[in-house]
Amino acid sequence: MKTMIFCVLACSLPMVSGLNVAEITRAISRGDADGISAYFDESVELAILNDEDVYSKGMASKKLKAFFAQYPPRGYSQVHRGTSKSKDSVYCIGNLTTEKAVFRVYIYMRVNGEQHLIQEVRFDKE
Repeated sequence: MKTMIFCVLACSLPMVSGLNVAEITRAISRGDADGISAYFDESVELAILNDEDVYSKGMASKKLKAFFAQYPPRGYSQVHRGTSKSKDSVYCIGNLTTEKAVFRVYIYMRVNGEQHLIQEVRFDKE
């Protein structure tokens, strides 16, 4: 019985990670800063073009809202996703197409139990 419970829990961890990344991907494609910031840790490294700093969760959310107001999304495609060897972090890379430019988006999340918290978000113009 214990083995069965362990197998169910172990198999569900990648699905939790996949769900979080999928929700974040949808939020990016819609320009939903609140949807993304729901996964922010208490402090987040946010890099938008040449403006890079570590912000509180609230300030990072405001900066992200301002970015999406200036660059309304038209679409987002995930290019790559991975997990660290120790399974304590997840990252994804994608392309955000906006009305004005295309951005390479990099998201790094720390895994803490079942909780995935965004540590870093980068928007680099291609």
